[in-house]
Amino acid sequence: MFTGLVEEKGLVRSFVKGGPSGFLTIEARRVLEGLEEGDSIAVNGVCLTVTGFDSCAFTVDVMAETLEKTNIGLLAPGAVVNLERALKIGGRLGGHFVTGHVDATGAILSSRPRGIAVELWIKAPPEVESFLVPQGSVALDGVSLTVADLKPGAFMVSLIPHTREKTTLGSKRVGDLLNIEADIMGKYISYLLMRRGIGQSERITPEFLAEHGFI
Repeated sequence: MFTGLVEEKGLVRSFVKGGPSGFLTIEARRVLEGLEEGDSIAVNGVCLTVTGFDSCAFTVDVMAETLEKTNIGLLAPGAVVNLERALKIGGRLGGHFVTGHVDATGAILSSRPRGIAVELWIKAPPEVESFLVPQGSVALDGVSLTVADLKPGAFMVSLIPHTREKTTLGSKRVGDLLNIEADIMGKYISYLLMRRGIGQSERITPEFLAEHGFI
């Protein structure tokens, strides 16, 4: 489990692909502190298991499903990625619960400055659209963000200067693919509603939740 608060940006040293899987080595500093084999690290929001490390880099195995479902397969040596270690029991939860299991990828549709922020409109694939709610949480490339606006097939987030500086989102451009993980609470609520016979196609809104007794 993660929080969506990126600890540092890492640099891809190598990505060796063999058949449907591969081995990814990333140079880092902070996430190496106290690291052990078998630990989990979120790389661009994807939970991956450490299989080896040295004083300045770590290696993870990347399975076929990860390559197919996320933007990890697009990485090449020299690429910069977001890194976060798994949440420790008793640690502060400054973002929201992020599992590291990406639901889909979505392309950046537009990017425009507004005051000190930058507004990004992201394509919302069907796998995540029904889980998005205004002012709800969403993880983009492992970064915990708030859904600022919604329209059919797309949603908007606002990036403050700190987020643009400390994560890879500040360097993203229109057309780039981002890993999207919907808020796990929305997934549980959707599952419960489906068990009650309420269709997933109905958008989850604060009014909808109140009507059905969730808030």
